Amino acid sequence: MGYSVTAGATGRLLFGYDSFGNVCGKKNSPVEGAPLSGQDMTLKKHVFFMNSCNLEVKDVRFSSPILCVSSCPEEQLNTLEEVQLFANTSGSFLCVYSLNSFNYTQNPNADSLCPRLPVPPSKSFPLFNRCIPQTPECYSLLASVLINDVDALHRTLSGIMSGRDTILGLCILAFALSLAMMITFRFITTLLVHIFIALIVLGLLFVCGVLWWLYYDYTNDLSTELDTERENMKCLLGFAVVSTVITAVLLVLIFVLRKRIKLTVELLRVTNKAISNSPFLLFQPLWTFAILIFFWVTWMAILLSLGTAGAAQVIEGGQVEYKPLSGIRYMWWYHLIGLIWTSEFILACQQMTIAGAVVTCYFNRNKNDPPDRPILSSLSILFCYHQGTVVKGSFLITVVRIPRAVLMYICNTLKEKQHGAWSSCVPRCCYCCFRCLDKCLCHFNQNAYTTTAINGTDFCTSAKDALKLLSKNSSHFTSVNCFGDFVIFLGKVLVVCFTVFGGLMAFNYNRVLQVWAIPLLLVAFFAYLVAHSFLSMFETVLDALFLCFAVDLETNDGSSEKPYFMDQEFLSFIKRINNLNNARAQRDKNSLTNEEGTELRPL
Repeated sequence: MGYSVTAGATGRLLFGYDSFGNVCGKKNSPVEGAPLSGQDMTLKKHVFFMNSCNLEVKDVRFSSPILCVSSCPEEQLNTLEEVQLFANTSGSFLCVYSLNSFNYTQNPNADSLCPRLPVPPSKSFPLFNRCIPQTPECYSLLASVLINDVDALHRTLSGIMSGRDTILGLCILAFALSLAMMITFRFITTLLVHIFIALIVLGLLFVCGVLWWLYYDYTNDLSTELDTERENMKCLLGFAVVSTVITAVLLVLIFVLRKRIKLTVELLRVTNKAISNSPFLLFQPLWTFAILIFFWVTWMAILLSLGTAGAAQVIEGGQVEYKPLSGIRYMWWYHLIGLIWTSEFILACQQMTIAGAVVTCYFNRNKNDPPDRPILSSLSILFCYHQGTVVKGSFLITVVRIPRAVLMYICNTLKEKQHGAWSSCVPRCCYCCFRCLDKCLCHFNQNAYTTTAINGTDFCTSAKDALKLLSKNSSHFTSVNCFGDFVIFLGKVLVVCFTVFGGLMAFNYNRVLQVWAIPLLLVAFFAYLVAHSFLSMFETVLDALFLCFAVDLETNDGSSEKPYFMDQEFLSFIKRINNLNNARAQRDKNSLTNEEGTELRPL
């Protein structure tokens, strides 16, 4: 952070700068050897291209000067007298800073120091506050140079900046939907589950249909051949294919697991009863989410500063360009590791806190007198004794996710260079293996945190004990627990479906000069993250209850000397699950015996 703050210039990337090293909209420091640098541009917030109708790029640099102006000319200026009048009336000087506005019509070099006539009317567009010409000819020329020659990072950031109000509104929508889903799971019933699944099916089918319709509309109605529209079309095709595959898989799973809805409702009721012993667990995701937002904003600011870290060099004509500093790319990898590890550490602290509160309430003999402040007690134990456990668990996730990111980068590189199918198939297979390992490690870490909260042991010992307990008691209600997790996952999918549909309707109105597919993907990721932050609390409570039940069975037998810690409702639920499993096993055994024909019958 310290290096990025001293060497970077985030304002140069976000607000734009002129050809002389001045960032528009702020007071600048002078650059040695550049007489027109170091000017106060506080009132000049717009970027103006002197020859917007004849832009050329030479060596990744515009041939015509770029200036900071206070306002864009909204009407066409045909003569230097009109340019001078516009400067005197609006205070917006369209010629090079060294030329005084009184000399616009008298200086013999005014043709090279002022914009080429006529100056087209322009309007400030939220693409880094640039003055975009409004005439069709100049607009298409400027767009083709400005958009197609700008790298992907600038195009993505411009799309995010131009749609920042829409993104903020969609994030608030995702937040409200997540709260509604959490309240729904808090008062779950069989009818609500059926309505909930019907909404998910309709939402998935509707979003898939809208994506394919938009892709068809893009292929038949391309207004201009810009990289932004081509990227939007490619991303739409990817979104449509991925959403179709996910929809098909989820519909098959819903059809296969439809008979377990009643048991899932009972399991969620048991979970809600555990939450009612510590109702402040419902507010735990809010604090975690606030901490994550603060960390991500800080991380993004540092990334932008690293991306703009460069040394100013003076070239011909007193203009300034920035050369990237050596070693920056290696620091990006270090920064990526910090993002993954710290994010996983914060989420692991939430899991450890919830698991500790559930363990405290479960292993309480007097169910009528719940313990005081279990969440604060769990937090104090976490910060005093088990920071190393959380660090180790989050580090395991980081070790797996870094190769995933590298393999995804390799796949994209091979795809761009159009290598053979086998060359990109191998990295994709390895990526899928690492993804499966990531999912297993997340569940493994959760059980290790719960065992640590129960026994107070270190991470490795807790992981080993949890694995033994789960292997011994996996036959009790693992399938029902998995379907409960699946229903909670469907709740996250529902939040994402509604948010993405709102984003499709909002972003589709601004197709030109805006890569809106990337902001839409960002909104979808944010919606899933918000839903996961809230609804994963139910998953953590479910897994913690299952592990507490396994420890209870391991240490007690239900006698008067060793009674179970579980309450009567939870015990009756376990007995019903066992009876159903035994009846199903007996039916399978009878059907297998009849099919084989080996059953002995009396004469």
